Amino acid sequence: MGGDYWAGKRIQHGYVEHMSQFHLFGVLLAVVGNLVISISLNIQKYSHLQSAHREHARPFFRSLVWWGGALLMALGEAGNFAAYGFAPVTLVAPLGCMSVTGSAFISVMFLKENLRASDVLGMTLAFAGSYLLVNFAPNISQAVSARTVQYYFVGWQFLIYVILEILIFCILLYFYKRKGMKHIVILLTLVALLASLTVISVKAVSGMITFSVTDKTQLTYPIFYIMFVIMIASCVFQVKFLNQATKLYNTATVVPVNHMFFTTSAIIAGIIFYNEFLGAAFLAMFIYFFGCFLSFLVCFLVTRHREKEHLPQSYIDLGTIPGKQTLDKIQPDSNGLSRGTLPDGSDSTKSPT
Repeated sequence: MGGDYWAGKRIQHGYVEHMSQFHLFGVLLAVVGNLVISISLNIQKYSHLQSAHREHARPFFRSLVWWGGALLMALGEAGNFAAYGFAPVTLVAPLGCMSVTGSAFISVMFLKENLRASDVLGMTLAFAGSYLLVNFAPNISQAVSARTVQYYFVGWQFLIYVILEILIFCILLYFYKRKGMKHIVILLTLVALLASLTVISVKAVSGMITFSVTDKTQLTYPIFYIMFVIMIASCVFQVKFLNQATKLYNTATVVPVNHMFFTTSAIIAGIIFYNEFLGAAFLAMFIYFFGCFLSFLVCFLVTRHREKEHLPQSYIDLGTIPGKQTLDKIQPDSNGLSRGTLPDGSDSTKSPT
């Protein structure tokens, strides 16, 4: 009897250690994927800068540099997608701050942008927050199979959550479409509501693919294709509202607010759909949420005032210089004899030479 007990303990310990290795691999995929995304963003930015300095600008999609950045972007997103198949949602989603800090560091190294004190502080906090997230995130040990997804999909928690999300989404969409309210909070809340469905479906699809590779194929279950359709549809509409936000507001405002809303919605989705905080200790949860707070603070520190540093100064407006008057007409009139007027309205031809 004692031998069976200790044998079971050894098997359980081996399983937990195996799942911990899975989680670590998922964390590495998420970190590397976010860093690759930051590299791709700077490569695409470099391509746009090259095009702006050419005498005859050409479309960005004809640049090999831009396409190299787009390819790296796809690889980084693929790494993030695969990370959801190995690690919990509440662990992968907050690590998105690594792409923000990585982009700031790479822009300083290769695009010769200014390194500010807030950038150094943000990078330090990013490493501290990531350490807390990795060590205190819920360490659940469950394989995402098709039957598991089906069980969660029809659970009462998820059904109530989806109904509330649909109601909030419809109310915000009414104010956005009918009332013309395009505040950044409304737009990014719409993005966050869609992002929660995206995270749930991405975790399900990636988890079922991982389960198919390591154990038994799950691609014959209808739930796999249902989740795949939800993933594509939510991504498309999420990008639509996010693009609208970037058109109306500068990137330095959209990036941190979107990261905060997206991470919050992803954590809520992971808690409700996948029960990722089930049995977690209060202290571990408190330290985990403090790590999330640090990741939010990082995005605000790194993006703060960065947009203003890149505003083009192509001309000097004389009207903004104290003590200077703007000339009403400084070009000669081709149809008349006068050669322009002075600021007081008198004709320049009447004044002595």
